Amino acid sequence: MSFTSESLMMTEIENSIDNNLTTAKSNLEWLQQQMHPYFFITMKKEPEAIGILATILNSLDANKRRILADTDNKLILARLSQPGTLYDTLRTLRERDISFAHITQSYAPVPGLDKMLEIQRFEFDRKKDQDIAEGLVSDVAIPDTIREGVLDALKENYPDFDYDDYDCCLKMLWLNNQSYVENSPLRRVAQILWLYYQSKVRGGIHLDVEDSKGMGNSVETRIMFAVANPPQRDFLLQIMEVFNRLGIGIKRTYCLTISNGRHPYFLGTFYVRKKEADLADNKTEQFSQLQQELFNTQLLQTRSQAYQDFVTQNVMSGEDASLVNAFIAFCHTNLAHSSDRYDFEGVERAFYSHPDLCLQLVELFRARFDPNLEDRDAIYQPLLAKLTHLVEHYNTGHKRVDAYRKNIFQCCLLFIRYTLKTNFYVLTKQALAFRIDPAYLEELKDCFTNDLPVDRPFRITFFFGRYGVGYHMGFSDIARGGWRTLITNGRDDYVTCANTMFKETYVLAHTQHLKNKDIYEGGSKLVALLNAVSVQDPQLVNQRLYKLQYAFASAFLDIFCSDEQGQIKDPQVVDYYGEEEAIELGPDENMHDVMIEAIATLAVKRQYMLGIGIMSGKKVGINHKEFGVTSAGVVKFAEVTLEQLGINYLQDEFFVKMTGGPAGDVAGNAMRLLLDHCPKVRINLILDGTGAFYDPQGGDRDELSRILLKQDIEAYDPEKLHVGGYLIYRGQRRKEGLKELYRKMIRTESGVEEQWLSVDEFYSEFNSLPFTVKADLFIPGGGRPETIDVDNWKSFFGTDGAPSAKAIVEGANSFISPDARVALQQSGVVIIRDASANKCGVISSSYEIIANLVMSEEEFIANKTAYVADVLAILEKRAEDEVHLIFKRYEEAKGQKRYTEISDDISHEINQQYASLFDYFRNNPTVCSDPLFKQAIFTHLPPLLSDNPEYHERIEKLPVKYLYAILAVEIATSMVYHGDKDGDVLWLLKGHLSRLYNRAA
Repeated sequence: MSFTSESLMMTEIENSIDNNLTTAKSNLEWLQQQMHPYFFITMKKEPEAIGILATILNSLDANKRRILADTDNKLILARLSQPGTLYDTLRTLRERDISFAHITQSYAPVPGLDKMLEIQRFEFDRKKDQDIAEGLVSDVAIPDTIREGVLDALKENYPDFDYDDYDCCLKMLWLNNQSYVENSPLRRVAQILWLYYQSKVRGGIHLDVEDSKGMGNSVETRIMFAVANPPQRDFLLQIMEVFNRLGIGIKRTYCLTISNGRHPYFLGTFYVRKKEADLADNKTEQFSQLQQELFNTQLLQTRSQAYQDFVTQNVMSGEDASLVNAFIAFCHTNLAHSSDRYDFEGVERAFYSHPDLCLQLVELFRARFDPNLEDRDAIYQPLLAKLTHLVEHYNTGHKRVDAYRKNIFQCCLLFIRYTLKTNFYVLTKQALAFRIDPAYLEELKDCFTNDLPVDRPFRITFFFGRYGVGYHMGFSDIARGGWRTLITNGRDDYVTCANTMFKETYVLAHTQHLKNKDIYEGGSKLVALLNAVSVQDPQLVNQRLYKLQYAFASAFLDIFCSDEQGQIKDPQVVDYYGEEEAIELGPDENMHDVMIEAIATLAVKRQYMLGIGIMSGKKVGINHKEFGVTSAGVVKFAEVTLEQLGINYLQDEFFVKMTGGPAGDVAGNAMRLLLDHCPKVRINLILDGTGAFYDPQGGDRDELSRILLKQDIEAYDPEKLHVGGYLIYRGQRRKEGLKELYRKMIRTESGVEEQWLSVDEFYSEFNSLPFTVKADLFIPGGGRPETIDVDNWKSFFGTDGAPSAKAIVEGANSFISPDARVALQQSGVVIIRDASANKCGVISSSYEIIANLVMSEEEFIANKTAYVADVLAILEKRAEDEVHLIFKRYEEAKGQKRYTEISDDISHEINQQYASLFDYFRNNPTVCSDPLFKQAIFTHLPPLLSDNPEYHERIEKLPVKYLYAILAVEIATSMVYHGDKDGDVLWLLKGHLSRLYNRAA
């Protein structure tokens, strides 16, 4: 470059600077006139950014965007406002956690240009839940002027706020974003607190609109939207996409994401010019669409193909796309468990390849369940006939593809036809729930049902949420069973679990029904599958877990909360069933105490017929882990089984191997009971999620006692191992080049040595241990269903043909597949199946619910010690009744019947008797008032209730179905456990003949 040209360039630069300086002041004046006053309030700590903005304002037409500030915790951008600008910015921030967003537009075009100014401000300073939780219980100094000023603003504008909670709420907001509280007008802080409060009391989601004053004399519409535990990423992006799609232009936006110490809350305020969108009237179609689409953000993932292909392209609404995704999930889970061909991607392709058919299926579903549609059936039936014909004649010219997809679409039609009620039209839903008549299974082809138990459930309920799916299956009218959630950590893991979850739920519920023979509730199970793909932080995994569980619980209550006449309370639920349904849940895998209490509280708030009795394992209840109720039965069965093997439980030495760790409920309490009562027991193998422990001489009793019910097996001190013993750790790994290695600590003659195993070596050893380690007794107290199956059961036997354990007492549900149970017993292993061995946990839960229905919380707490003692005595009796009957019948059959067959027979006999008696009492309700039958009802209950006249009247006022069920189960169990079949038949015949001849005389 020549000196002359360089000199000219420098002159141009100086002129540009002079021009910018000249216009900066006028631009600043323009900003003061055309930006809302709140802009300067919220930006008062950003004078440098405003100075830059005033300087570069006129250059925005030549630049896509200008950065005013960019640090680790903050980004401020200036842009010309046009469709998609905010969307573009948010797409670049989708992997960042936004704690505060402020987007505002000018009220006039930028001087010399034809577009409005848009300022986008983002802060990235989310506080951790733990830090907020700790701060809430500590002293926090909030200036009195702020505290009193915000309180006055609340009282003036939001008098229905819960002022008892005011200090805690303000402290929480201060801890999350002190700068926001300090720099915002008092009215705005009050508004945010009110929005948070509304979302809390309204089940975690709230939308409200109201008129607000804009610039000058203009009137704006203020839209306030709050969500508890919102989607972790992309949420603001998705909200803005809704506004854009509905043609609602946002002038200003203030969005906070804060933590309440457990999970985040999204609190958003959006301002719209009233002349552009009048949403303050919540009866308008535009408001209705906005409400539906905003609430639907809880269901629809932005990265799903339905969202990308159908919603953003305006093929269908967000609600319809969520329903299509539910169709896909239902069809996949119903078909994949018996056929690998019906993989998730294949089912997805079938639907996504036919948006026209998807729309027709949605239309059919809406015709069946739209509560505002008059004469639904007249609309539904022609649509059903049309779609049935269309599916039956589905033809693309590819024979195999047509047959494949025809099965999928027929399954979807069955889903729509046999759904009896759904919360699809409930506005505040955070998940979808569908109560289905199990009769649809009879219309599926045999190839899709022949791997299921032959007994059919009484009800099936399907759940669909943003991050997972679930099934609840119950085998009788009144039913109870645990809620387990499977957490998957990758797409392959999620799809693999989804492939089998329908069958897993079915088998577990069926097993539970066999297990529940001693109580008035039939068996059920709820299995949910959480998609935690790409989420590594345990705190974020828990947030997503709680969101799924709370959403499913709320959806459950949407369709099962009914009045005394059995009518669903929510008018948006069309009910083709028409009866009340008493369903009890309980804690199972990944159901934490915080959610147990939250679900119980929610059920009370929603006035579910069982109140807190919906969930067992509460503080006002009998905690399974604390009292070891399940393990009490497992160990009782183990004691009698060992006696049958010639081993004195209290005096002889014997070896036990276990799956499930010392911190687990079943395994941990079983170890505790064995160590407490068996002075010579040797526990030589323990496996749990953290690793494996093996000791040829058995674990050190003191060391096991140290970690029992507190820590996993990885906490066992390797120095306490005997020679030949070792620990392998799932969580202690290192990299060696590209190889991942797992730590192993082994005790040798010279001391403890460290080794490192390859991935193959780790899993080969870990998975083989339950099969190869020798013991007298094997107690599976944890682990995946069908760990021992028809393909690997032979590994349980050594080269000499002897089993590695003489007996197996199943503490974990379905640990052994039915085929493997048969094969093992045919080869000489004694197996006491899960439906017998671990039944005491559910019996305890049943008595907890009875206490919840009969006693107040205060009465229960006051009498808890005595009541729990009564229940533990009942558990001991019920376990003893069955285990002795199993061995008695085995002896009578001279080995011609297997132990597990006898267990099944006992369950079926009691359940059949129960079903017949329940129907009889239901058809003859006055029988329950007969003194003899009243006595039977009281006999079923713990003495604290049955011996106390104060509770008799309350017991008699229980829901009538409960009285029928209690009476039925008490008679059925006593007849099977203590009856004399021949004598009972003789008594029945004599009674019949006596009545017959007396009439004749």
